[in-house]
Amino acid sequence: MSTAATQIIGVASGKGGVGKTTVSINLAVKLASLGKKVMIFDADLGLANAQLALGIRAPFNFSHVLSGEKTLSEVIIEGPSGVKLVPGASGIQRMAALGPQETAGIIQVFSELEDELDYLIVDVAAGLSDSVMAFMSACQYRVVVLKNEPYSIADAYSTIKVMMQEYNLDRIYLVPNGVESQREGQRLYTSINTVVQNFLNGQVKYLHSISADSMVVQAMKASQPLVSYSPASLAARDFGDLAKRIMQLEPDVPLNGNIQFFVERVAAQLAAKVS
Repeated sequence: MSTAATQIIGVASGKGGVGKTTVSINLAVKLASLGKKVMIFDADLGLANAQLALGIRAPFNFSHVLSGEKTLSEVIIEGPSGVKLVPGASGIQRMAALGPQETAGIIQVFSELEDELDYLIVDVAAGLSDSVMAFMSACQYRVVVLKNEPYSIADAYSTIKVMMQEYNLDRIYLVPNGVESQREGQRLYTSINTVVQNFLNGQVKYLHSISADSMVVQAMKASQPLVSYSPASLAARDFGDLAKRIMQLEPDVPLNGNIQFFVERVAAQLAAKVS
């Protein structure tokens, strides 16, 4: 293990369709292009579309780890700029509805990881399930992706409320996606943070906004990360700024290791839900 703790970033959204996986994979590829060692864990176990967005095809996935056919290191694949991916198990309904003990078993295999990682990005499922919250509890930073649309705002607020009130989490950051300008994104952040301060007695922090950009859809159709497909595009530049903001965050260094700390925190969170 590296002596420097791996920084673990959970990326969530209250609802699907707001670009959570797009943010996860472009952030990962940009961090890697800036010289960081990055891994994505596709923890959206029902859809598991990170590999499609990265333009790579995984012969094996997490279901093979669960069944004992493969080890975690055997299912990891490499994508653009050297980003490593732990593929989710797409289309396997049982995986999308794992119980607390099964989810803890999944997390436990992460103790195998021996790679020196600067960042582990955990792309969780949409919604507020126990497993989603267990993953987010175990991360050092929690990023909530949202759009400037009523349903997305309401769902993002619900996610923040659960994280703060039921799980006592902090270090929650907003990334407005698909906005017309950085000013619009900052206004959206300010309005949500005001409600959080008034009603939840807490606060969320702002990272950076991602501009609405037709190249995002084109990159998706090409099965490539936007930052590789069209690096000069407006949104790709925003992802570059987002990556730099992530790198400027004060490191949260756990006392007892990095990946192992992540494993222990998730397992403890799920055990608390069972008891």
